[in-house]
Amino acid sequence: MQEMIQEAAASEKLHEECGVFGIYDLDGADVASTIYYGLFALQHRGQESCGIAVSETYGPKGKVTSHKDMGLVSEGFTADQLKSMKGDIGVGHVRYSTAGASTRENAQPLVLNYVKGTLALAHNGNLINAIDLRHDLEYTGAIFQTTIDSEVIAYHIARERLRTGTVEEAVQRATHRMKGAYSLVVMSPRKLIGARDPFGFKPLCIGKRDNAYIITSETCALDTIGAEFVRDVLPGEVVTITDKGEVLSDMKNAIPREKQGRCIFEYIYFARMDSRFDGVSVYDARIMAGRFLAKDSPVDADLVVGVPESGNAAALGYAMESGIPYGVAFMKNSYVGRTFIKPKQSSRQQSVRVKLNVIREAVEGKRIIMIDDSIVRGTTSNLIVNMLKEGGAKEVHVRISSPPFLWPCYFGTDIPVREQLIAYNRSVEDIRRIIGADSLAYLQIDRLDAMAGGLPICRGCFTGEYPLEPPEEDIRGDYER
Repeated sequence: MQEMIQEAAASEKLHEECGVFGIYDLDGADVASTIYYGLFALQHRGQESCGIAVSETYGPKGKVTSHKDMGLVSEGFTADQLKSMKGDIGVGHVRYSTAGASTRENAQPLVLNYVKGTLALAHNGNLINAIDLRHDLEYTGAIFQTTIDSEVIAYHIARERLRTGTVEEAVQRATHRMKGAYSLVVMSPRKLIGARDPFGFKPLCIGKRDNAYIITSETCALDTIGAEFVRDVLPGEVVTITDKGEVLSDMKNAIPREKQGRCIFEYIYFARMDSRFDGVSVYDARIMAGRFLAKDSPVDADLVVGVPESGNAAALGYAMESGIPYGVAFMKNSYVGRTFIKPKQSSRQQSVRVKLNVIREAVEGKRIIMIDDSIVRGTTSNLIVNMLKEGGAKEVHVRISSPPFLWPCYFGTDIPVREQLIAYNRSVEDIRRIIGADSLAYLQIDRLDAMAGGLPICRGCFTGEYPLEPPEEDIRGDYER
C-alpha cells in the first residue's frame, strides 16, 4: 500500500482537490440518485473518495442519512444504498486530497450534529490559514475527527450559528475568517447554501430542474441530470435556496473585480471540456490555447495529436490554425480506475502503457506534433515521447498548452514544491533533452488572459505572484503534527 501511495504522489498529472454537488427538491422527491449522477459528471475532479448526505425537510428535523467510501462513485454506492437514502435535500462530494491524508475519515460530505441541529458540508479548495483556525478551535475544546480543512470550516459555521439568527448568516460570518480557496455547499435542515471565496479560485454555479435547485462545481453536472444553468455563484457571494424556492444572495464578502483570481488551470486542465466557468467555455479556451501555440511556436509536421483527454481540444486548435491534419495517436483505457495496482517505480512505463497506448498505424513514418496540457516532473512526458518514437514516429515535437510550472500552488491544485518541478532551474532546451522531444515550446504567459475571456486569473504557479499572500511555510499535506 505504501508503494501505491508513493507512486500516486509521483504521478505526472496534476490533481484538483474536489467536486461538490447540492440539490433541494421543493416537490419533496428523493435526491440521492440525482446526486449520484451529478457526482459521476464530476468524477474527473477527484477519484480518491466520494460521499452523499441527504435529509428530509418534511421529516424529523436534523435527521441526516449519509454514506461515504474510498474510490470512484461507481465503487462507493450500490442501487440498494441509494434507494435507502431518503431525503429531498442533499449534498455530495468527490475528493482528491491536497490537504489531509487519503483516508475514509477524511471523505466528505462532513455531517455535524450540534445544538442548533445538523449541518452537512462539501468543500472544494484549500485554506491557507487552516492551521491557525484549527488551533483556535482546539484551544477552546474542539475535538477533530479528520485532518482536513473542511472540518475547520464546518466547526466555524456551527459556532457562528450560535450567535446568528440564520444558518446563511453563520456561513457568511465564518467565511470572513477564511483565507484561501473555497467553494462550499452546505445543507441545513431546511436550506441549501453555496459560498464561493472572494477571489473566485474555484467554480460554483446554480442550476434548476423542474422545482429543484442545484448548486455544483461545474455546468457539466447540470447537463448530466437534465437541469438548466441559472447562473454562476459570484466570487465572494453566499447564496441560499429556501423552502419557498427563493434564491437569496449576500455579497458582503465580495472584493473588487480586479483583485479576483480564478484558477487558470480550470480552463487548461481541471474542468470538463463541456463545462462553462464564469461565462467562458472550457472547450473554446483550449481551442484558443492550441491556436496560440500554432501562431507562436510553429513547426513543420505531418500530424497534430493530443494527449487524452485535456490535450485533445488544444491539439485540434493547433491543427485548425496551422492547417496540419489533426489525428488520434493514442488509445486510452477508460476502465483503469483508482483500484489499478500500480507497479514499482522501476516499472513506471508499464503503468503508463496500461492507461495509454500508441496507435502505430497513425504515427508510423510521420512527424508528430504532440500537445499536452502541462509538464510537471517530466517523467510521463518522457515515456509518452518514447512510446511515439517506438511506434515509428520520425519526429516528435511537443507543445504545452500552459507556461512552465515554476512555483507551487497553495489553493487546491496539487503542484509540488519547486525542487520537484522539471522547469525549476532548467531552460526549455534542458527540458527538451530530458523528455527526448525533437522540439519543445510552451504557451506564452501573456496569452492566458485571452484564454480566460479577460477575467482576472491566478497565475501564481507560473510567476510566484498570487492574488493573496501565500503562507510563510508550505502547509500542504496532513495537518497532523
